[in-house]
Amino acid sequence: MKINVLCIGDIVGRPGRRILSQQLFGFVRDNSIDCVIANAENAAGGSGLTPQIYDKLLKYGVHLITLGDHCFRKKDIIPTLENQKNIVRPANLSQYAAGKEAAIYQTSKGATVAVVTLIGRIFMKPADCPYAKIDSLLTRLKSQADIVFVEVHAEATSEKVAMGYYLDGKVSCVFGTHTHVMTADERILPGGTAYITDIGMTGAADSVLGRNPESVIRAFRTQMPYPFEVAAGDVRLNGIVVTADSHTQKAERIERIVLCDQASPDTLTYDSDDGKPDYNNGF
Repeated sequence: MKINVLCIGDIVGRPGRRILSQQLFGFVRDNSIDCVIANAENAAGGSGLTPQIYDKLLKYGVHLITLGDHCFRKKDIIPTLENQKNIVRPANLSQYAAGKEAAIYQTSKGATVAVVTLIGRIFMKPADCPYAKIDSLLTRLKSQADIVFVEVHAEATSEKVAMGYYLDGKVSCVFGTHTHVMTADERILPGGTAYITDIGMTGAADSVLGRNPESVIRAFRTQMPYPFEVAAGDVRLNGIVVTADSHTQKAERIERIVLCDQASPDTLTYDSDDGKPDYNNGF
């Protein structure tokens, strides 16, 4: 059975959520998408996720939600991480960290899709070994899901590429997030695993990784903390569509997608459930 999975790059703030609300339903319908996976760690004011926005993403049509290094930035999301089965934090954080290590969605065709997020260790905060963690999870996941997708939330491209080769033939897809810049190296690896180093972001392309360029430049030049406001110009949805066979677990197609926002640029950088932008030099 052929299963089409849409993976959506890091949703950044209100502009990213807006284009998702406008375009996701039609794209899913027109392209026979069976499962939608979205990284939402930047969905609230550019950093973190709130329960209210979690609910909105599900209403827009997202089935599985992943998070990265900002997974605990908004403390009120922790009960959601503990209680809901369709949202995951990085699996190779401490075993005592709040949240699930994997999530599974059953498609309308009956086939099931699992997603796991692994966080990188180069230029990132300390984390457990991603190789040991995915090895410990795969046996169980393969008994529970027909198709397994692994997201590598990492800064270094070398970490993502290496994990792609390590998991080639073991999972259906390995895709990267975190750097917010879509790469053009999508391919099917020799063992049948779809791979891409980064699927980009869903937010303002006229920006520095989704943030207002002026504030980021000011922070870089002065080495002083400034609020990195969410940018609102030229909003785009970045992602990939992967077709995998639920019987062989092998990918048959991977395609990059870019959907552009036709609406007028939003003059607001955040709304009431976003919270104010964080004063830091991170993304």
